Amino acid sequence: MLKVGVIGVGTVGSAVVEILEANKDMITARAGREVVVRRGVVRSLSKARAIDIALSTDPYDVVNDPEIDIVVELMGGVEGPFDVVKKALENGKAVVTANKALLAYHRYELQERAGEIAFEYEASVAGGIPIINALRDGLSANHIERITGIMNGTCNYMLTKMTDEGVDFNAILKESQALGYAEADPTFDIGGFDAAHKLLILASIAYGIDAKPEDILIEGIESVTQEDIAFAKEFGYAVKLLAIAKRDGDEVELRVHAALINRDEMIAKIDGVMNGVSVIGDCVGETLYYGPGAGGDATASAVVANIIDIARSGGKRSPMLGYNTPLEHGLKLRAPQAIVSKYYLRIRVEDRPGVLAQITQLFGEYAISIETMLQRPSEGGYANLLFSTHEAVEGNMQEVLVRLESLAFVASAPVMIRIV
Repeated sequence: MLKVGVIGVGTVGSAVVEILEANKDMITARAGREVVVRRGVVRSLSKARAIDIALSTDPYDVVNDPEIDIVVELMGGVEGPFDVVKKALENGKAVVTANKALLAYHRYELQERAGEIAFEYEASVAGGIPIINALRDGLSANHIERITGIMNGTCNYMLTKMTDEGVDFNAILKESQALGYAEADPTFDIGGFDAAHKLLILASIAYGIDAKPEDILIEGIESVTQEDIAFAKEFGYAVKLLAIAKRDGDEVELRVHAALINRDEMIAKIDGVMNGVSVIGDCVGETLYYGPGAGGDATASAVVANIIDIARSGGKRSPMLGYNTPLEHGLKLRAPQAIVSKYYLRIRVEDRPGVLAQITQLFGEYAISIETMLQRPSEGGYANLLFSTHEAVEGNMQEVLVRLESLAFVASAPVMIRIV
């Protein structure tokens, strides 16, 4: 018998307990031994719960219990869970976590501490999609050239509704909150931070890059409007929040931002709350992984799959990230300012002669070449100028944005979206 303790018996934790009970016979057959949840940890004991296990409010009741074989960490947060997981590993217990923030900051320390003790984290990226095992095991013969992911269902739902129904950003945000897709404070999702944590985990497996969220380019979807959606449609693009990891020579660029992507791309067709990750390997070419990226049952499915893997392996799994020695010699993180991309810009300006000439002259000063330009009327004697560019350097584009905002005829901060 394999005994499990679940720290964080909320939506996902409760679903883990329920799946292990509902599918007990099948899981026993797949795992080769019976799996039983012995303890759970909750924030409050006063809340009624539809599960029958011993509960406490102290994570160390699970971590220090000599009978517990596997600790499932579903607390959320970073430093508190890090201390709990370190103690679990110190006590020789296998660990399963769905905590992307913990791994975004501490994945390399945890791999070192785990050693040969099993440490699994499939549920930390894209919920029920088995992208961790695909990268770590299924594609292990490949140099990974590129990863492109839609890894936040809240943003994807909002952008899909804005595209299909013409809803503005604030209205769809309120709807998403009412449906439970977005939190009361939605910053972590719509600001791109959730997707960035997931991208960092995948980049470590694919490239051995040890970066923190503060090291990479992270932007959200807060500035996307119907004007941008209309431009995208007119020129054959879809608007998505993309998480991108790309190898170029001895550098890897990591970035999360809203993007215009060609509608013919497979990943552009992923709509609603669903997630998708495209991976290009040098041997296999492009593979696409699609499914629910969040939700109790989908995430719990990945957690239980990890528990079964640990049962099969006898609690041993090495290494956590898929390699013991450096994966790629000499690879380094590309500075965000050095990224090269095409760009879309929306600039609200006074509708008078000479404005366009001054803007195009400014672009020329920074070696930015215009590919297309549209003008749309706006209220109060203003116009929206919509540009797409040829490839340019990120640092140059950022300087242009600052210069544009300082011009007297520019009515508000310009909006920029990268074209992928």
